[in-house]
Amino acid sequence: MSFITRNLLWKLLALAAAFAVWLNVANEPELATIVSVPVEYNHLPQDLEISSDIVETIDLEARGPSGQLRTLHDSRIAAIIDFAGVSAPGERTFTVTPAELKLPRGIVMVRTIPAQLRFKFEKRTTRSVAVDVPFSGKLAAGFSIAGVEVDPPQLQIVGPESHVLGSGKLTSDPVDLTNITGDSSQIVSVYAAEPEVRILNAPQVRVKVRVARARRLK
Repeated sequence: MSFITRNLLWKLLALAAAFAVWLNVANEPELATIVSVPVEYNHLPQDLEISSDIVETIDLEARGPSGQLRTLHDSRIAAIIDFAGVSAPGERTFTVTPAELKLPRGIVMVRTIPAQLRFKFEKRTTRSVAVDVPFSGKLAAGFSIAGVEVDPPQLQIVGPESHVLGSGKLTSDPVDLTNITGDSSQIVSVYAAEPEVRILNAPQVRVKVRVARARRLK
């Protein structure tokens, strides 16, 4: 009995404050809002790649007390899609439910747009691809290119199987020939035209250009 009566005044004040907060929330009008939330992915398969479009955000329509809805725009909620059940290539559909969103208490999900997310998974594949080096500008009069060496001549790419196997040559930034009057060596960046494909290791090559002077006619 002493436990109940101990600090009775403070307990009554806390109870009154909690009741006041509840009453304030209960009297708030219920509204609806639509917010854009990011999509995050958990347990990505180690040996598979997503070959379809990656969804970055979805629209969430939610309902709840007006005061809590105002804070929803500033909250860090996200739709977390779990790929733990994906173990083989193919198409998979994921339905967005309140469980993926973990909304604050009092906020109810009405719907999401889209309501489902569909992904195509393929095997992760690597392949060596030749590097094409374009040139810009012109050599000075009386000079010509005697030879070009690209080191390394090929780079490895990785990505979804169909994109890797269908990928053509990689392309480097142009090598400017202007003002070159002798053998030169420079490092240029290399890029993959397909966004689904990425280059392993450093996306760079060294381009060595050998220049010859034209012979003068006697």
